[in-house]
Amino acid sequence: MSQTLIAYFSATGRTASIADALSSTMEADVFEINPAVAYTNEDLNWNNDQSRSSLEMKDPSSRPEISNHVEDMSKYDTVFIGFPIWWYREPSIIDTFIDSYDFTNKKVLLFCTSGGTGIESAVSNVKKMIPEALSVEGKRLSNIKEAKQWINKER
Repeated sequence: MSQTLIAYFSATGRTASIADALSSTMEADVFEINPAVAYTNEDLNWNNDQSRSSLEMKDPSSRPEISNHVEDMSKYDTVFIGFPIWWYREPSIIDTFIDSYDFTNKKVLLFCTSGGTGIESAVSNVKKMIPEALSVEGKRLSNIKEAKQWINKER
């Protein structure tokens, strides 16, 4: 039987609700990616060039620390990774998560929440980070209904 993990980072709760919908639709373990230092509203202010998120996203080598870890990533053959789109790509904390594990021979399905920006840049970035994965695909999800339709199509 296939082992599936849904890992996600959610700054405001929107991505968490999509992850919850996915997990309720399929039998999968769920892992919330928690930053070592939680993001405040001030940290997330994209209008402020000096906000924490702005500074992280300006630096491609930025790897914000994660406070928790997946106990046994080796048992999963399919990994969904969810996140909000920040500055047209995945947040730097997602890069930290990806750098922390071996994705060799795993199917990786990215899902994002966004007001309008697509997931294409994130998929391209992640493919470069984990070329040993079986595949890396992605979908921007606007709501829970769309998430459930997508997951039923992927199974």
